[in-house]
Amino acid sequence: MRDYDESDLHIEKPKTHAAGPVAVAVSLKRALGHMGPVRTAKTLLDLNQAEGFDCMSCAWPDPDPGHRHAAEFCENGAKAVAEEATTTRATPEFFARHSVEELDSHSEHWLGQQGRITHPMVKVAGGSHYEPIEWDDAFRLIGDELKSLTSPHEAIFYTSGRASNESAFVYQLFARAFGTNNLPDCSNMCHESTSIALQETIGIGKASVTLDDVYDAELIVLAGQNPGTNHPRMLSALEKAKQNGAKILSINPLREAGLVNFKNPQTPRGMVGPGTDLSDMHLPIKLNGDLALFQAIGSLLVEWDALDHEFARQYTAGFDQWREHVRAVDWNVVVAATGLTREQITDAAKMLRDSKATVFCWAMGLTQHRNAVATIKEVTNLALAQGNIGRPGAGLLPVRGHSNVQGDRTMGIWERVPEHFLDAIEKEFGFDPPREHGLDTVDSIRAMRDGKAHFFLGLGGNFVQATPDSSVTFDAMRGMRMTVHISTKINRSHLVTGDVALILPTLGRTEKDVQKTGPQWISVEDSTCSVHSSRGPLKPASEHLRSEVAILTGIAEATLGGRHGIAWKSMRENYRNIRAHISRVVPGCEGYEVNVRRPGGFVLPHPPRDSRTFETDSGRGNFTTSPIDVLHVPDGHLLLQTLRSHDQFNTTIYGLSDRYRGIEGGRRVVFVHREDIAALGFENGDFVDLVTRWDDDDVDRCAPSFRIVEYDTPRGCAAAYYPETNPLVPLDSTATDSNCPTSKSVVVQLVPAGSAVSTDSNGTQDEVGSDWSHKSHPQPHHLS
Repeated sequence: MRDYDESDLHIEKPKTHAAGPVAVAVSLKRALGHMGPVRTAKTLLDLNQAEGFDCMSCAWPDPDPGHRHAAEFCENGAKAVAEEATTTRATPEFFARHSVEELDSHSEHWLGQQGRITHPMVKVAGGSHYEPIEWDDAFRLIGDELKSLTSPHEAIFYTSGRASNESAFVYQLFARAFGTNNLPDCSNMCHESTSIALQETIGIGKASVTLDDVYDAELIVLAGQNPGTNHPRMLSALEKAKQNGAKILSINPLREAGLVNFKNPQTPRGMVGPGTDLSDMHLPIKLNGDLALFQAIGSLLVEWDALDHEFARQYTAGFDQWREHVRAVDWNVVVAATGLTREQITDAAKMLRDSKATVFCWAMGLTQHRNAVATIKEVTNLALAQGNIGRPGAGLLPVRGHSNVQGDRTMGIWERVPEHFLDAIEKEFGFDPPREHGLDTVDSIRAMRDGKAHFFLGLGGNFVQATPDSSVTFDAMRGMRMTVHISTKINRSHLVTGDVALILPTLGRTEKDVQKTGPQWISVEDSTCSVHSSRGPLKPASEHLRSEVAILTGIAEATLGGRHGIAWKSMRENYRNIRAHISRVVPGCEGYEVNVRRPGGFVLPHPPRDSRTFETDSGRGNFTTSPIDVLHVPDGHLLLQTLRSHDQFNTTIYGLSDRYRGIEGGRRVVFVHREDIAALGFENGDFVDLVTRWDDDDVDRCAPSFRIVEYDTPRGCAAAYYPETNPLVPLDSTATDSNCPTSKSVVVQLVPAGSAVSTDSNGTQDEVGSDWSHKSHPQPHHLS
């Protein structure tokens, strides 16, 4: 599945700064190549503006309307817009020329370059090609399939973070009116550990800061995240914080360019000057060592009495137990788990000791481990211990990657939605929604695998490429009676199909949405609970496209008819009617129509941030204690983390460059410390297969043909891009309590290329040799 020559791949020296003139040139070149000059100007100048449209590339908050630049976007935002607003089209004639099997032979990058899908398409049972289908016929086909199910729980309703608040609300309403809470979403695979940890400790699974708090912080802790690639506009906020006197502590196995220096393309200093040095201290922590690190820092804060005793007494529970727990930290275990010296950890702890206002930021580097929930609870312990919640310039900031994944959850896209939300639906719509918890992403795959689910509907995203254990997931999807995807462009999930498969092409964020009552607009929520409107400027890519809301209400009508008396038609014709329902159902959304239309929108209530009140079982912020969990990696193995390249957004591959890490022309690379390369008997540039085994199922997993790249990463650790490495992540290897895949904790062995059993991304296995040996996948255990 590589539409490029492996010989084109070459390695350059990693960059030591992010953004700058090169980023501007790359952004404009990509935009002009896909859209041309007129569409480029029309979209990019409207991107992230108060009366424009919201960027689909990340959920970083926008500055106040009066403080936004004319070009309020980053390189990856420009790439995302160019991908969606491209003038290339995938028409019915395109699908007639290419069978599903042939399309499936191409790479994800090639598929994405084929342009916008223009017509609804269907692959009938036994068919080899997608064929055009009329909208009403598509809705009828889907409705008939859903009505034929023995139980509503045989249907899976998946959501990606691209959906608007309006479409997310309609979607969850349809699923619950149909009779199930099977509403998995992409959050199940990324920040679910955050949601669980924060809900239990502070009573709400969202950030407790505003953008102004980032600007005003004395210390910003960046743990397990790479802002330069995954949310580049954050770099501007970090630069402003530095100018205001903040210090930055970065904690990450890789010393990423975005953690070192930022050349802001909006300023002369960034374009022609030296840029801004960001991290005051960087801790190159071993993978999965964060829990031990944060407990060690806690023990030092206790030793120095650098604590806010008044806050702990008035607002928290469990402080004494936590204090005694961290006092007993075993430093030998901490050093082994983190790969850091006691001196390094002490210097980092002094930064917290000396700060009166600290913001803690984190992303997937913390959430995708077996002990992820405990780790995030430990971050919360540090914030509670120093009173850094509900204080200006301080708080907890999980940085969401997808543009509206947080808004989807607010609107009810959740398999375990609270009872009060269901009660509000019953009051508003007059039916009692199902109360039984539904299936999250991992459990949905298990249900499909085990023949307990037969219908799959995906609202955006690329499910089979985003999920773990590719072999299992692909087989599970192929076992469906029907798979349906609401999409803008072709992706792998359209090619790994059930017996019957449909692609329903939808409007994008960049496009005008005109319904029977006139032009419509949508709303989204960012990482800091700010909700604002979005309206696209472009003519739709095809007259046959429909909005997400129109598609979902059409499916609902074909499936439910007049059941429950829900006015799907009125919601489709005027989104104001959806927002009226939102205002009466969703907590904090009273007056939604008026508030969201204000320039810059409005901020949802957040009790810990707003009033230091905590809607937890104790009614207080909860300290917790957890044993230090150390993942043992046997000799001859490495601990692998999966990550994005710079030319990538989630599973969308923009190109074959990772400029900041020095990779050009390819993606199948594995980053390894030079001493580990030598110790394993390889040389820099050798090609290897990555293999692993999970004891629970005794299955050998392999991702073949990766080029070793010498890189500055801790001994014993490695990194490689996903989705190429997703076949290595076992479905049953998940975080305790959150069921989030452990994509940052994969124990692998490197063997010479061609000497392992290859499990490709299609889920097929090829015997390519047998001269390799392995030890069983080691289970985490407690060291004392």
